[in-house]
Amino acid sequence: MEYLHPHEHEKQPPGEPRIAWHAAFVEAIQMELDQYRDLLEFKPEYPLTAEPLKIDVVIIKKTSNVLIDKNIAAIFRTHNILEFKSPTDYLSLADFYKVYGYACLYASLEHIPITDLSITLIESRRPRELLSHLRKTRSYTVEERGAGIYTVTGDIMPIQIIDSRELSEGENLWLRNLDNELNAEGIRRITGEIAKAGKGARIQAYLDAIVRANADALEEAIRMSDLTLEQVLERTGLIAKWEARYKAEAAMAEERGRAEGEAIGEERGRAGTEERVKREVARKLINIGLSLEQVAQGTGLDIETLTQYRESYH
Repeated sequence: MEYLHPHEHEKQPPGEPRIAWHAAFVEAIQMELDQYRDLLEFKPEYPLTAEPLKIDVVIIKKTSNVLIDKNIAAIFRTHNILEFKSPTDYLSLADFYKVYGYACLYASLEHIPITDLSITLIESRRPRELLSHLRKTRSYTVEERGAGIYTVTGDIMPIQIIDSRELSEGENLWLRNLDNELNAEGIRRITGEIAKAGKGARIQAYLDAIVRANADALEEAIRMSDLTLEQVLERTGLIAKWEARYKAEAAMAEERGRAEGEAIGEERGRAGTEERVKREVARKLINIGLSLEQVAQGTGLDIETLTQYRESYH
C-alpha cells in the first residue's frame, strides 16, 4: 500500500499529481544510514496514542551506546524523533512546538528518560523565522555545525534543524536530492547510484517521488545520456517492480482458469493481465509528464494506442 502522510494531500498544489514525499523521506533516511541498518530500528509513522498522533520517523538504537558516525546523526541519542517537510511545505513555529510536544509525550508513554531523546527537523530551505525565534525567544544557541545542519543547544534534548538543499552531495546523496528542483545531472547521479548499489527494490517510494516531481529533468537526463527510457527504468528497478506485479496477476489469472477447467480462460487471463499492466505503466509515465514517444519506448506500445490511452485518462 502506498504510504501517504495524513496531511500530504493538503500541501499538494491543486491539479498536481499526488507525490508521497513522506514515504520517500522514510526511504531516504534509511539510505543515509544504510551502513548502520543492522544497528538501528526504523519506525515510520509512529503512533503516539490510539488517536491519530503520529511522528514521521522514530529511529531507535538497538544498542544504546553504539556510535553512528554520520553528520546527520551526530546528535542522536537512544530514541530519535524526526520530522520531515516536503519541498512544497515549510517548517513553522507551530511545527516545532508540535514535534517538541510529541517528543515529550513519547518519553512519557514509552517510560524513557527525556535525556535519551533527540529531535531532528528537516526541510528543503533554511527556516529563518524559526531559527530567529529559537535564538531570540527561547535563548537557544544555534550554530551551523556542517553544511545545512544547524545544531540547537540550550534545551534538555539535543535538537537539530536540517536544510536538505544545503547538505553535502557526497555525504548525503539521498536527502540532498529528495527535492522537486533537481536538474538532469542530479537525476543521472541518483539513477546511477541506484544501479551501482542495486538498491532499486528498496526505494520505490523515493524514486517515484523524485521522478514525479522532476519530470522535465528526467526527460533531459535521458536526452543527455546513451540510455533509453526502458534502460533507465530497468536500472532503477521500476521495470522489475512492474514485471513482478504482472507475474503475480498472471499467476492468479492462470489459477482461476485452472479452477474453471478452461485452458482458454488461462490464455485470456494472461493476455488481459499483460494489457492492464502495460496500460498502468503507460498511465504512470504519461502522468509524470513524459512524451508519448518516450512512453512508447518504455512500454513497447504504439503511439496510436498511447494517444487513445492518454485521452481516456482525462
